[in-house]
Amino acid sequence: MTEQQPDLATDVVIIGAGPAGLTAAYELGKLGRRATVLESDDVVGGISRTVERDGWRFDIGGHRFFTKVPPVEEFWHEVLPDEDFMLRPRKSRIYYQGKFYDYPLKASNALGNLGVVEAVRCLASYLWARVRPPARQDMYEGWLVARFGQRLYRHFFKTYTEKVWGHPASEMPADWAAQRVKNLSLASAVVNALMPRRNQKDITSLIEEFQYPRLGPGMMWERCRERVEEAGTKVMMNTAVTRIRHAGGRAVSVVANHEGAETEYVSSAVISSMPMASLVRAFDPPVPDDVRRAADDLYYRDFLTVALVVPQSAVPWDDNWIYIHDTTVKTMRIQNFGSWSPFMVKEGRNVLGLEYTVEEGDESWSARDEDLVAEGASELGRLGLLDPSQVETGYVVRMPKAYPYYDADYAKNVDTIRAWLAENASNVFPVGRNGMHRYNNQDHSMYTAMLTVENLLGADHDVWSVNVEEEYHEIRSRSGSEGRSSSGGGSGSGTGRDAPILPKKARS
Repeated sequence: MTEQQPDLATDVVIIGAGPAGLTAAYELGKLGRRATVLESDDVVGGISRTVERDGWRFDIGGHRFFTKVPPVEEFWHEVLPDEDFMLRPRKSRIYYQGKFYDYPLKASNALGNLGVVEAVRCLASYLWARVRPPARQDMYEGWLVARFGQRLYRHFFKTYTEKVWGHPASEMPADWAAQRVKNLSLASAVVNALMPRRNQKDITSLIEEFQYPRLGPGMMWERCRERVEEAGTKVMMNTAVTRIRHAGGRAVSVVANHEGAETEYVSSAVISSMPMASLVRAFDPPVPDDVRRAADDLYYRDFLTVALVVPQSAVPWDDNWIYIHDTTVKTMRIQNFGSWSPFMVKEGRNVLGLEYTVEEGDESWSARDEDLVAEGASELGRLGLLDPSQVETGYVVRMPKAYPYYDADYAKNVDTIRAWLAENASNVFPVGRNGMHRYNNQDHSMYTAMLTVENLLGADHDVWSVNVEEEYHEIRSRSGSEGRSSSGGGSGSGTGRDAPILPKKARS
């Protein structure tokens, strides 16, 4: 094993070359500081990467470039020139029983698509819920049934939510539903459908357009890597961190493996976007048992995309993506990559990305790619979206640890780890989604890195209090007002999007 000598200009080690890690490296470069970035994968961007296969480009999950954090907006346009951004219309709908439903739900559209008989049943179900409301309105299911009735809840809320999180909706708490379906009930939806000028300011809607790099989000991070390296920072790909040595309350070096050879990087500071549990397991000497147990008790939902190449004429709908509320198929959402950017597909062709949340190592994760492609084509046929014979070829992209899993103990576990770091490795700074085990979007992951770099230079930001806005960051009121971004707030607010607190997972 070789050992690098200390260099005050280059001894910041950044673990991970996703949005948070590369943002930290870029911000250090602007200040004349170099660093070493260690990335275990062969692609930059983390979950915000763009995967390229045979000239096709796939976005992992769909990344809208929209933010209410001004430094993030400025960063995007420093890294990529304006001509590399496209302004794209935002359109997403629910696909259910062969029909498209507006999202957010509109009463006239939803009840009209359901037909007279089912619409009457849904209204009756809603009235019954008003007369006999569910007893457990502290849970996701009961809260929504009370506001929409059992039938509309089953049609438009239950299936998709259970696919994403892998648990019955009846086991999820209501506070998450209250954040995601603000100020809306069937009664208010009907009133606003019949009298559009009344109370419109009280109902939230989604942004109507967003920026998008013409070759996908990976274009941002591929260019950012170039800019970072031009500033003198080394970005080491296929380099996995194996140990973080610490002494005297600080991390002193990071050991990483590249193609079987280990190198030790002396570090004055470590900015880490690697999964928090993996970070804890890497410390040498090892952490105490209670800290290790806290790390072992952090879980994730994993993500799988089946990308299918089809004729352009086979996809008449122009949504960026559609939500699939159908229990006969496993896909939860279908991306329409040609609507994200025509530069991601080839002339006369389009690519549909069928998305699945899975568990790493389960039947779907371990299936052969050709079997997953065949099943994806079959699901499109069962949904009535296109003839499976129109699928020309397909690709599978697996993304581990895509969604930090929130259970009743996750916050306590994170606090245990934070307390140990503060005492024993005070120069190790978790950032980003996996680094902080928080359900961050790209912009908030970047912002945690920006504030961390400022802290290295003497600022005193509480990075853990980068807030979820009072309104979700891609939602605005119909009156045009928007929620705010904040870098302040109490310790209980935390960073990241809302996600439900889920039942504990059984240890394997």
